[in-house]
Formats: sequence, structure tokens, C-alpha cells
Amino acid sequence: MEQDGSNPIRINCVILNFNDGETVSRLVHMIHDYDYLEKIVLVDNHSTDDSWEQLQVLKDEKVDLIRTEKNGGYGYGNNTGIRYAIEHNGATHVLVANPDVVFSESCVIHMARVYGNHPDAGVVAASIQDETLGKGRGRNGWKLHGFVGELLSMEPVCRRIFNCFLNYPRSYFKDKKAVYVDAVHGSMLMISAQAFEETGGYDEGIFLYQEEAVLGQRMRASGYRTVLLLNRTYQHQHSVSINKTYTQLLKRQKLRNESAYYYMVHYLHINGIQKLIAKGWFRMILLEDWLAAKVTGQ
Repeated sequence: MEQDGSNPIRINCVILNFNDGETVSRLVHMIHDYDYLEKIVLVDNHSTDDSWEQLQVLKDEKVDLIRTEKNGGYGYGNNTGIRYAIEHNGATHVLVANPDVVFSESCVIHMARVYGNHPDAGVVAASIQDETLGKGRGRNGWKLHGFVGELLSMEPVCRRIFNCFLNYPRSYFKDKKAVYVDAVHGSMLMISAQAFEETGGYDEGIFLYQEEAVLGQRMRASGYRTVLLLNRTYQHQHSVSINKTYTQLLKRQKLRNESAYYYMVHYLHINGIQKLIAKGWFRMILLEDWLAAKVTGQ
């Protein structure tokens, strides 16, 4: 594939697996014959089931399979795959895809073309074809917040009340094919090798959640932009892989809180008083979820 008529784009797709070999296999079979994907790199994040054995049968000239030494989390696993794609396969761009997504080759092509038109693009994403995300593309691309905004976005009631302040207005997306945003949904995105190497990619100090905000912060700090395509979509099966591993609502929320606190400390550089406020706020959210779990039986 040509980026500007002289510089070829070599795209690898990285798929991270943890105890979900069946979903990974389904995605690999779907995208295996996409010509614009030069290589598919499967990363087994030290699964504790028989995923490693399941994925062995997928290896061929196009599909590479590697295994991490530990389950270091989402960022650790994807960074391992991206580095492999760049260092071993010579990838210039890497498509990071969750196992539970469905996308066309046309979507990949249009994502890659953005880099030719936007030299400052570090990350590119298509829009999720999902009505539950709400109108205005709000959960496809969003603003990075300060301390107060981050707290409000974590709590469901506040998130609804202050939605117009926390998200881009609908007019920002109206009648456009692509827009710049601060962060995009992490279920499927493309990152250039150059941007990855300059920013370090994902923060491996975070196990799960908040990866999108961190990636957006790192791109912005290094002078890269994040682009959201509004005229190309893919499907996301509602965190199938994550929910298989973290079945309890409270366990997932605790992980969210831990990651959000890490993000606030390391990227928003909150002070001592703000740390106390954040911890109290997260306890309140856990209490809300505990009550919800009691009602729903989760």
C-alpha cells in the first residue's frame, strides 16, 4: 500500500488474547485474507486456560503467535505486540484490535489513508457502529479532562447531568468525514510506528482501563494528533473478552478506579488534597455499584 506515492505503508494487526482463544480465532478467520494487512500478530497475554494451544493452529505465513512472560495487563500485552510488529515485521503502522470487533478491509484502508492527508496524525480510529453509544459520537472520540472533569465523568449520574460540558457538542461532528479529538475508543485503532516509538505507546503501569486517555495524553504531549473517522465504522461486541475475565461488576469498577487514580496522579499531577477527594469519590462510586449489584444480583 502506498501512503503518498513513494512511501509504502506496511500494516500489521495486533490482537491481544487472554483466556479467549475462541473469539480471537473467529476474528483471525474473518480478516486473514485482507490484503492490506501484511501480518497478523497474535499476543497471548499469559493465558491460564488452553488458549495457547488453540491459537497454535492459526499460525502460518501471515499469522505470527507470541506469548508474554506474564499477564501484565492490556497496555503491556499490546506494547509487546506492537514492538514485535515493528522490529520483526517492519510494520510502519499497527492496527490494534480487540478480539471482539468486526471490521471490513475498506475500514482499514481508509484509516491508513488518513496518515497521507494528516502528517501529524499519531492515532486514527473509525467510529463504532453502536446505537448504545449515544448521539453526537460522544463515546467514539472525547475530550481529555482536568481533575474535576475526570471525577464527573466517572460517576454515572454526574456524567449524564454534565454531558454537554464533558463531551464535544454534536455540531462538532455534524456533516464531517473526520475530526480531531483528544482520545478515541481503544477497541480498535491504528498507530504509526513513529508515534509509538516517540511516545512509548501504552502505559504499562495501568493493568486495564484508562488506556485511551493515557494514549491521548502521550500523543498530545509529543505533538501528534488523534483522528476520528466519522464515515467509516466497525462493530464492537460490548467488551466480550473483558467481561469473560472480569465477570463481577464490583471487580471491574475497582479496576476502573485504580486506573483512574493512577492516571490522575501520573498525568494530571494531582496534589495531596485532590488525592483524598479522588479516593473518597471512588469509594462512593463503589458503594453505588455495590447497591446496584445487590439489586441486580451480579
